[in-house]
Amino acid sequence: MKPVCLVLGAGAGIGGTVGKKFANSGYHSVLCRRSDKEGLDKLVQNIEDAGGSASGFLLNVVEPDSIENLVAKIEADIGPIEVVIFNLGAQIGDRSLKETSYKMFELGWRMATFALFRLASSVCPLMEERGKGTILVTSATAAMRGNRGQHSHAAAMGGRRMLCQSLNAEFGPKGIHVAHILIDGSVDAPDTLGKMLGEEKFKQLRETKGQENDGLVLPEKIAETYFHIAQQHRSTWTNELDIRSFSDMPWWNH
Repeated sequence: MKPVCLVLGAGAGIGGTVGKKFANSGYHSVLCRRSDKEGLDKLVQNIEDAGGSASGFLLNVVEPDSIENLVAKIEADIGPIEVVIFNLGAQIGDRSLKETSYKMFELGWRMATFALFRLASSVCPLMEERGKGTILVTSATAAMRGNRGQHSHAAAMGGRRMLCQSLNAEFGPKGIHVAHILIDGSVDAPDTLGKMLGEEKFKQLRETKGQENDGLVLPEKIAETYFHIAQQHRSTWTNELDIRSFSDMPWWNH
């Protein structure tokens, strides 16, 4: 039975690429996303065509018991969850305080922070019983710096970062590795950045900043970093990391 790498937020960018990396390295990757079953099936098929092992589930993390039921199903039907990639975004757009309703603010928290808490509540007891496990949490610049129009996103991502620290404090000594990974830059991902910018602007950005310019963060290289962190010896665990292109100014210098 192969160990399982569970990916929440498995699009064609970071999530799907990280899932493929783990599947190519001996894991069974369980890819989960909220919608687009056709795209999800394509990701699974690509992994299997390359000789890996994977399965996919549509998952709305805001729904009650959705995460908890998924974890129970995987553990019963597929295998022990050894690695979790928590790659859910919570960006609701550039909204002033007046434009940010209570409902929209809460939605960011439910996706970014509460969903991680629910996931940890489900998998940490299992990992603790086995004496090992890894939870890698994708985060954003907003976890470190709140900007105008980002009331929901910054609050949710800041909460995500603090939750990772609290999880580490409790479960690190029990053999569970939690890493908060800040993506401080634009990722070359068609179904996230591409959808935000639109096809034409995304194409222009790739031509001017991406490709051979290495100005966009490449999902394939992110996947290599995630896999490295998951394999670290506990004497040298990375608990927080930020990633950006060489040409980008770090968040702390803005």
